[in-house]
Amino acid sequence: MEKIIKVEGMHCDNCAKRVIIALKNLDGINDVKVSLENKQVTIDSDESIDKKIIIEKIEDLGFNVIDF
Repeated sequence: MEKIIKVEGMHCDNCAKRVIIALKNLDGINDVKVSLENKQVTIDSDESIDKKIIIEKIEDLGFNVIDF
């Protein structure tokens, strides 16, 4: 299942890499793509994963989830 998350605070490739690595380490996440230009994180995940876990992981990195 593909989900698009609007995220503020990502400004560089390092930011994108941190988000990708953190989310790919979660059980149920199959793929992660980041668009710095669109301020989006696109994830391919199992339906069983709780979106709260994803939001917490992104916010723990210092970014703000605007829309999920």
